[in-house]
Amino acid sequence: MSQLKVYNSLSREKEVFQSITPGYVGLYVCGPTVSGESHLGHARPYITFDVVNRYLQHQGYKVRYVRNITDAGHFEEEGKAAEDKISTKAKLEKLEPMELVQKYTNLFHWGMKAFNTLDPNIEPTATGHIVEQIEMIKKILEDGYAYEANGSIYFDVEKYNTDFSKKNLPYGILSGRVLDEQEASSRELANQDEKRNKSDFALWKKAPPEHLMRWASPWGEGFPGWHIECSAMSTKYLGEQFDIHGGGMDLQFPHHECEIAQSVVCNHKMPARYWMHNNMITINGRKMGKSYNNVIKLTELFSGNHPELEQPYHPMVIRFFILQTQYRSTLDFSNEALQAAEKGLRRLWEGYETLQNLPETSNTEATDAELDAKVRQLITDFDTFMNDDLNTARVLANMFELVPIINGIKGGQVAADALSTQTFALLKTQMATYIEDILGLQSLEDNRNEKLNAIIEMLMRMRKEAKQNKDYVTSDRIRNELSALGVLLKDEKNGEMSYSFA
Repeated sequence: MSQLKVYNSLSREKEVFQSITPGYVGLYVCGPTVSGESHLGHARPYITFDVVNRYLQHQGYKVRYVRNITDAGHFEEEGKAAEDKISTKAKLEKLEPMELVQKYTNLFHWGMKAFNTLDPNIEPTATGHIVEQIEMIKKILEDGYAYEANGSIYFDVEKYNTDFSKKNLPYGILSGRVLDEQEASSRELANQDEKRNKSDFALWKKAPPEHLMRWASPWGEGFPGWHIECSAMSTKYLGEQFDIHGGGMDLQFPHHECEIAQSVVCNHKMPARYWMHNNMITINGRKMGKSYNNVIKLTELFSGNHPELEQPYHPMVIRFFILQTQYRSTLDFSNEALQAAEKGLRRLWEGYETLQNLPETSNTEATDAELDAKVRQLITDFDTFMNDDLNTARVLANMFELVPIINGIKGGQVAADALSTQTFALLKTQMATYIEDILGLQSLEDNRNEKLNAIIEMLMRMRKEAKQNKDYVTSDRIRNELSALGVLLKDEKNGEMSYSFA
């Protein structure tokens, strides 16, 4: 069996994966900033690294999967009164920051459950690790790689680069950016006079009087920068050096670059041995973003309530669509592509269910040696393709070559005993292992029954009565709790309600 190779963004080549401690893997993936609803762009990294986690476990590793929640500190370097995203959105929605965080964390978890992703072993939050972040900042200050300016603390990138370039750990080692180029391309920012250099980044920001989220520190009340949380939490839960750091390609710079610099100063070593990054999703060939008005939230994907969509899509269709492309390739999203993915998943699942219901074969002279060898090779290549940088696309392509053979056995076009007992048994077990355990796919058919429908309709009547009585607390609670269970309510123009399953 071939060895697992992964593309390491640090070395820019595929490398044989060897864990630091035999049999164990430390995996850290940057989680969401919970300042709003999760969207299609969140689906790809968390489904990608769910498969990484599942495949490592399949190979026998005990994985400690850490995925953080950014509930404070995510802001752009724009002015000494820079607001983090949570604080800004909390004001807009007239909620306490932690109320907003809980709301969108719940929605994120709901989406991940719908996608059938395994829970991380540890899901630390930025606000739960302020002490660790402050201690790390103190260490960076003591070592001379940060400085204080008007109550804020900035990382001194130029000094770091001067000292650590000699140790082959320059700032830019991951992204390939040269420091001079970074400074030349930096925007002119409102608080640039506070920094020694344009490329310096905030470790701690002084909180202005109106700032909602603030903590006491040796430098006065403030809040942490975005990058320091991941350095602090990965070190705490996975050690000074761990196996894999994952995330979207958009995080390579500046987030992961800054993480490396902070951790190198504190721990004197590269924090992760392998850096894995999934590529981006485009929508009809255009980058997804608010400026293009093409961000599609998960609730919109599952309900079909978005201009880009002609229908609701089951979470498994989204998962299957993502896995049809190797994770380092750009994935172009469109309504037509999702419709094709839905047809493909149905075809695959029907073939899989047909296989599970076929009777066992017995060794006879009727075995078709050529077909038997072909099927065995297609199955064997599952492992070969996954070991080649987790190429789920090629695994699925092989499965679609097997489906006509399976259907042929059922329909009689292929002799029932054309496959040897060993090959048929291998086909059954490997299809089950890969489809359900590694790729994490599930049936599109919801096991809905009349009683369930009756309960939902009863709750819809209760919600309608609550709205008529202007009891909006009860009305919203029914809608939100059903949504958390994967039942999406829609208010129709005629005053009636409809529902769909996520």
